Amino acid sequence: MSKGKKKNKVNPELEGLNVEVDTFGEIKFNYNIDKINEFLDKNVDDKKLNKKPKGENTDDDKH
Repeated sequence: MSKGKKKNKVNPELEGLNVEVDTFGEIKFNYNIDKINEFLDKNVDDKKLNKKPKGENTDDDKH
């Protein structure tokens, strides 16, 4: 059995996306960042943007 790179599951909309971090900690994409943001906007809920129901207590309210 050879030890090769394991192919990760990727959403078909992001096929071909490659993300790397260089030695200085800079994130490098081979994909247009606007397309990535558009994909995230469509597919991921942003918890910070969702309005909380009035009277709901969270840890953030205690600060």
